[in-house]
Amino acid sequence: MARQGELFGVAGHGAPGTPGAEHRLERHQLLSWQQRVAAFQKPLFDAEPEPASQPSLFAAPALTPAPAEAPISGAEASATRLQPLSLQPQSLLFWRWPEPPQTGAALYLVVDQEPSLPGPLLLYVGETGEASRRWKGTHDCKSYLEAYGEALSHTGLPSRLSIRFWLDVPQAIRPRRALEQALIRRWQPPFNKETRGRWATPFTAEAGT
Repeated sequence: MARQGELFGVAGHGAPGTPGAEHRLERHQLLSWQQRVAAFQKPLFDAEPEPASQPSLFAAPALTPAPAEAPISGAEASATRLQPLSLQPQSLLFWRWPEPPQTGAALYLVVDQEPSLPGPLLLYVGETGEASRRWKGTHDCKSYLEAYGEALSHTGLPSRLSIRFWLDVPQAIRPRRALEQALIRRWQPPFNKETRGRWATPFTAEAGT
C-alpha cells in the first residue's frame, strides 16, 4: 500500500506511526491539496445562504431543523438541509471551558474558514451521544488537526479552524450515524476515514488508515 508521502512525492520525516510524521509537505503541495478539497466543496457552500452576521459566542446557532427521530431513509434529505456555516463556530479547545457550551447528542463539524483559502474547508464530520465529552482525551481527528496545523506552520500558511455542533439531531444512535454518513457522502470531508483515500490526505502515516 502506498504511503501518503509517496502519493504527494515528498520524503518522510519524524517519528513513525503518527499522523503527519512520515513526511513534510512543501507549501505548493499543501496549497494544491486545499484547493482540490475547496473546489469540490465550494458549490455546496455557495448553495447556502450567507449567515446574516457573525454569531455571538453565546447566541443560539441558526439551524435547519431535523426530526428528533428521523428515519434512516430521510438521512440524505436532512444532510442536504444542513447549513454548516450557520452553526455557531467554537474554539477547538471548547472542552476546556469550566461549563460545557453544549450537551447531549450532536453532530460536529470541523471547518477551516481562513479568508485566504479559495473557499471554506469542511475537514471532518462526527457524531456523539454526549457533546460535552466527545472531544476530551484521544481522538483521531484531533491528531489529524494537530498534524494539519504543524504542516501549515511549517509552510507559513494561516488557518482559522473552528468546531461547530448541530444539536437538533436524532437521540438514537442508528439514525444519528446514518445522518453522519449522509453528510460524509455529501461533503467528502478529507479527515474522515471514509474519504481519506479520495483526497490522499497527507496527515496520516498510511493511505486509507
